[in-house]
Amino acid sequence: MGSLFRSEEMTLAQLFLQSEAAYTCVSELGDLGVVQFRDLNPDVNAFQRKFVNEVRRCEEMERKLRFIEKEIKKDGIPMLDTGDNPDAPAPREMIDLEATFEKLENEMKEVNTNAEALKRNFLELTELKHILRKTQVFFDEMHDQPKSEEAQNLLGEEATRAGGQPLKLGYARHSLIV
Repeated sequence: MGSLFRSEEMTLAQLFLQSEAAYTCVSELGDLGVVQFRDLNPDVNAFQRKFVNEVRRCEEMERKLRFIEKEIKKDGIPMLDTGDNPDAPAPREMIDLEATFEKLENEMKEVNTNAEALKRNFLELTELKHILRKTQVFFDEMHDQPKSEEAQNLLGEEATRAGGQPLKLGYARHSLIV
């Protein structure tokens, strides 16, 4: 196998391939790593080329893979890195890979949404639990105080009715009744 160093002897060649075989041939040449391609149509806009849709699909799959990789690393799951570039998949396999990546991305987004909702619910319930505990402590302390002090502590100077009569407080299962 050769290399592409400047001192390496090179030959300029032009290949004519049928459209159906172009993907497989270019893939094999790329796997060998001994070919350098030169654009013979530099004036053609990138969006006017025949392969632009395939490039977009590949970029979208790459984005999905980066998202999945980020989620895997965020959760501390070890990944196997062989260091080798895998062979280019066949066009039919690309469709299957695209569907698989789409499914995985949607599942990961759903898991993230559910995890955020669970965290939010947990925090709300924890807050309510603390409020209930503080309320229970408050009512337990109120239950232990004498009734006249209780009215004074709860209502302060407003512990009397409009006619000057004192308000009486009672309990019904730790709830204050005025």
